[in-house]
Amino acid sequence: MINISQQIAQELSVTPVQVQAAITLLDDGATVPFIARYRKEATQGLDDNHLRHLEQRLTYLRELQERKQLVLKNIAEQGKLTAELQSAIDQADNKTTLEDLYLPYRPKRRTKGQIAIEAGLEPLADALLANWDLQPEQEATAYVNEAAGFANSKDVLDGAAYILMERFSEDAVLIQKLRRLLLKQAHICAKVTDEKAQGAQKYKDYFDFSEKFSAIPSHRALAILRGRNEGILQLNLDVDPGAELTESSAETLIRDHCQLHVNQQAAAAWLNRVVRFTWKVKLGLSLETELISSMRETAELEAIDVFARNLKALLMAAPGGPKVTMGIDPGIRTGCKLAIVDATGKLLHTTTIFPHEPQNHWQKSIRTLSHLINEHKVELIAIGNGTASRETDTLVAETLAGLTGDKPVKLIVSEAGASVYSASETAAKEFPELDVSLRGAVSIGRRLQDPLAELVKIEPKAIGVGQYQHDVSQSQLSKSLDAVVEDCVNAVGVDANSASVPLLTRVSGLTRTMAQNIVTYRDQHGAFSNRKQLLKVARLGPKAFEQAAGFIRINQGDNPLDASGVHPESYELVTRMATQSGMPVDKLIGEQQAIKQLNPADYVTEQFGLPTIRDILSELEKPGRDPRGEFKTAKFKDGINKITDLKENLILEGVVSNVTKFGAFVDIGVHQDGLVHISALTNKFVSDPHEVVKAGDIVKVKVLEVDVKRKRISLTMRLDDSATATATDTKSHKPAGKTTPRKGKDRSRDKQPANSMMGNAFAEAFAKAKK
Repeated sequence: MINISQQIAQELSVTPVQVQAAITLLDDGATVPFIARYRKEATQGLDDNHLRHLEQRLTYLRELQERKQLVLKNIAEQGKLTAELQSAIDQADNKTTLEDLYLPYRPKRRTKGQIAIEAGLEPLADALLANWDLQPEQEATAYVNEAAGFANSKDVLDGAAYILMERFSEDAVLIQKLRRLLLKQAHICAKVTDEKAQGAQKYKDYFDFSEKFSAIPSHRALAILRGRNEGILQLNLDVDPGAELTESSAETLIRDHCQLHVNQQAAAAWLNRVVRFTWKVKLGLSLETELISSMRETAELEAIDVFARNLKALLMAAPGGPKVTMGIDPGIRTGCKLAIVDATGKLLHTTTIFPHEPQNHWQKSIRTLSHLINEHKVELIAIGNGTASRETDTLVAETLAGLTGDKPVKLIVSEAGASVYSASETAAKEFPELDVSLRGAVSIGRRLQDPLAELVKIEPKAIGVGQYQHDVSQSQLSKSLDAVVEDCVNAVGVDANSASVPLLTRVSGLTRTMAQNIVTYRDQHGAFSNRKQLLKVARLGPKAFEQAAGFIRINQGDNPLDASGVHPESYELVTRMATQSGMPVDKLIGEQQAIKQLNPADYVTEQFGLPTIRDILSELEKPGRDPRGEFKTAKFKDGINKITDLKENLILEGVVSNVTKFGAFVDIGVHQDGLVHISALTNKFVSDPHEVVKAGDIVKVKVLEVDVKRKRISLTMRLDDSATATATDTKSHKPAGKTTPRKGKDRSRDKQPANSMMGNAFAEAFAKAKK
């Protein structure tokens, strides 16, 4: 445990004491949000990012420790455990190194080398390895053994070669050297297997592809791996890209490591063949498989990180607030589904209108909308961004133009996942009598009021803000996204008297059963009047209460502190502060002048240190403060409803729908998101698009290129860019990865033009996955 603490501390650039304190809390059942918010003294201020990484690495390193014990036990049982080997295993800091060391001792199938050893050929292999002047064919005659399957000298020498090949391929140090060589200089190469196969054209940029293995970005790695899985691309590692060599650098490395500097000796040809086959048959194939697998894992982690960051931005989007809202799920043939919810999200009314083809009840739909807006005093109108969204937006605009007095604010919002929610068990329980199609309109309306409260009802993967989300580890993706949802929910806080079961389930320390019991208790006994009542909820004991209480809000309850982020364990401390200020607690809350006069050091105790006291004072200044930003809306340009309406150099306002490693997708209201390549986000160099934009941001963009046939839109946020100039500048460039063989040249250095990404396979694949 001490070693684990030290290793994690070094990775996080913190002290082992901090790490050990966090591990103790995690082992005791504390959650990351609880530790980050209410146990800062113990961890000396580790934040949720530190704690998430710590939790992940703790699991990995504990699994590594368990594996070490099993490996040591197995080797000891074979009677082959030496002090040197045990020391090497003890010091292995990752699973790859451990498995390299274990390889010679791992139980395996009966190999050709083992068969040769059983036939007594090992002395011959050792002799030829030690004395290069021996004549292999002549020496082999003494080992012919027809009964064992070695009927002649050739069979005998093949058997001896397999003995050495397997010996070399189990050398942990040699494997490490070769791995470093590949990581340093190898290229990942792709070739098309059948360019006429169905779906092959979307991978055309990878039909003859080569890029430095260590530099390939995650989106291209996932694209070529998908192409391989679909049988369209064939992948391999080229250790000497563009070089014409009589012997590969990998073979030279094997020869140097084994000190086989043979030249004209009698055994030279045979030993050279052993070296060549060791690389081509044994180590080359296994390392290629391992490194491509490693590339996939790294690319998956990056893709999951992109998804998690986009999801966090979406969940933390500013809420429209507790206002009467009309949700519209647009449709053409099936009509537009309407749902009106009150300020608390309670469903008031549903109906369907048919303004579009084939019914074309335009004026009738306007009358219906006007009547419902006036009757229910609608303040917000949320229009889903799916089929017919812009046409429906025009309908609503015409309706609002005919109204007098205060008019609702209309917005087009993402409807990603609404259909998933509509058919879910959660929706069925909420609206058992409501048609599935109308449930989507309810979700669209509510997600404008409070994106976080509504989106937690949908499986994170279904929200559609990921890159290659179906190609990555689904268990790892779910775990990462669940952590994001948990952090967001607890950062905002949850109203115990209005929260849904899915929202309460995400609160620190609560299980789904506890969340359901809270709602059941609320339904049976009425609204909660204080946090202590939570202890009366079935199965919600003191430990769960400790973890959850600070994140649950009781508004207009018995104790004003219950509506804040102050934990109940600190209430007595707040009472002392109020007494010293000469005012009751309810008057002290929000009284910034009085709070600023309090000296945090005066309240330090063994239980509460300065970090917690400062947090309490900050919370008292602005109790229940919502960390989400100010509510803003994007205005789509009138008359721009479909992709054919777009023209080069047109400047538009849009909403960032996704941020990837290669740029940002922007919804500009034409049913097809445009791509702002990373190079077109700003005039400055950007290594990560998240430095500039996040999902939900409202941005201005200029149209650079429109490919109507392929439904691709290239945009720039550098508004002084010219579409014509950009196109001219990029004609001489090839898309990154689109290469033809060139000897001795690093093909990974081809420059990526701003709009050449439009032709890459990942854009189409990503768009399909997003839909």
